[in-house]
Amino acid sequence: MTDFAIGLLGLGAMFVLMILRTPVGMAMLVVGFFGVWVLNGSRAANAVLLTETFSAASSYSLTVIPLFILMGNIASAAGFSSRLYEAAFAWVGRLRGGLASASIMGCAAFAAVSGSSVATAVTIGRVALPQMKRFGYSDSLATGAVAAGGTLGFLIPPSTGFVVYAILTEQSIGQLFMAGILPGLLLTALFMLTITLVTLRNESAGPRGQAVPFAERFVALLRALPLLLVIVVSIGGIYMGIFTPVEAAGIGAGFVILMAVFSGKLDLTSAKKAVSDTVRTTAMLYLIIIGASVLNPFLALTHVPATLGEAMTSIGLGPYGVLFLILLTYVVLGMFMDGLAMLVVTTPIFFPIVMGLGFDPIWFGVIAVIVIEMGMITPPVGINVFVVKSVAGDVPMSTIFRGVLPFWFAMAACLLAIIVFPQIALTIPQAMFR
Repeated sequence: MTDFAIGLLGLGAMFVLMILRTPVGMAMLVVGFFGVWVLNGSRAANAVLLTETFSAASSYSLTVIPLFILMGNIASAAGFSSRLYEAAFAWVGRLRGGLASASIMGCAAFAAVSGSSVATAVTIGRVALPQMKRFGYSDSLATGAVAAGGTLGFLIPPSTGFVVYAILTEQSIGQLFMAGILPGLLLTALFMLTITLVTLRNESAGPRGQAVPFAERFVALLRALPLLLVIVVSIGGIYMGIFTPVEAAGIGAGFVILMAVFSGKLDLTSAKKAVSDTVRTTAMLYLIIIGASVLNPFLALTHVPATLGEAMTSIGLGPYGVLFLILLTYVVLGMFMDGLAMLVVTTPIFFPIVMGLGFDPIWFGVIAVIVIEMGMITPPVGINVFVVKSVAGDVPMSTIFRGVLPFWFAMAACLLAIIVFPQIALTIPQAMFR
C-alpha cells in the first residue's frame, strides 16, 4: 500500500471516528499517532506525540483563547449582554423588523466580546426571542435572525476560528482579527438588509416595536457603554499597536471582571459557572489543536495535501476555479461537520494548495471562516440551528431552517463580495502592518 493510500485510509478512519461521536481532537490525535507509527515506527510516533503536544500546549499565542472566552462568559453571567440588545432595541426596535435587526446588532456587539458563535446565539437568543414572540414576530424570522446572527461570533474579532487558523498556518492573529472587522460589519449590514426585504415581502413577519423616546435611547446606550468601551479598547489597542492580541485579551477580561464585581452583578455561583465553562471550552479547543498538530506530520508523510493540490491544479480550472472547488467542499462538509472541526481538519490540506495558487493567506482565512459560518446554519447539522432550538423549544426545526435560508444567501453575497474585492478584508491589516 502506498503512503498516499495510507493517508486516505487514515482520513477515512478519522471521519468514521467522528461519526461514532469520538471527540474531534481525539479522533485526529489517534489517526495521526497510529498513522506515523505505521509509516515510521513507534519511536517516531512517540516523538511526534510528545513534541507536538508540548509545542501546541505551551504556545503563548493560545493564551488568547481562555482569556477571551472568560471575558464573554463573565459578560454573559453579569447580564451585560442584555444591555447590548436593549440599546440596539431602543434605536431600531420601532422599525419594521426592528426587533430582529436589534438581535443582529446585539449578536455583532456580543461577538466582539465572546468570540464564540454558540455563546452569541444562546446569550442573545435568551433575551431576544421572548421579546419577538411578545410582539408577534413570525417564528421563522425570529429564530432565523438569532441563528444567523450568532454566526458573527466566528467572524468578528476576537474569533476563535481566526485564532485556530492562525496557529495552524503560522499567520498573525492580530492581522486576522483586523481582517475580520470590515467583513463582519458588511455581513451585519447584509443580515439587516435581509430582514428588511423579508418584512417588505410579508409585513406581518416583523411588526414594528414600541417607539422609544429619544432621551431613553441615550440612557440605554449609556448602560451598554462600559462593555462597548471594553470592545473598543481591546480591538482598538491591537490596531494601534498598543497591545498584542494576548495582552488585549487579558486587559479586556480584567475590565469585564472589575465591572461585574463593582456593579454587584456577579455573585459567587455565577462566577464559578463562568470559570467552569471557560475551562471546559478551553480544554476542548486545546485538544482539537493538539490533535491537529499530531495529524499534520502524518499528512505530510503521506503527501496527501501535495497530491490533492497537484490534482486540483492539473484540471485546468485556474486559481479561482480551484478556489471554487475548495469552497464547494467546505459547503458540503458544513452539512455534516462542526465548523471548528471542519476548519482544523481541512486547513492542513487546503492551505498549501491556496498558497501554491498565490492567494493571500489572511484573505483566505476570512473566506474560509465565512464559508464555515454558512455551514453553521446549513441542514442537516447546522449547529446554530440546534442551539436556537434549545432556547425556542416550541419552534419546529423545519421552521428554523426555513428562517435561516435568506440569511444563508446573504452570507453567499458577502463571500462573493470579498472574493471580487479582496481589499474588504485586507485594507485594515495592510494599513496596520504597513
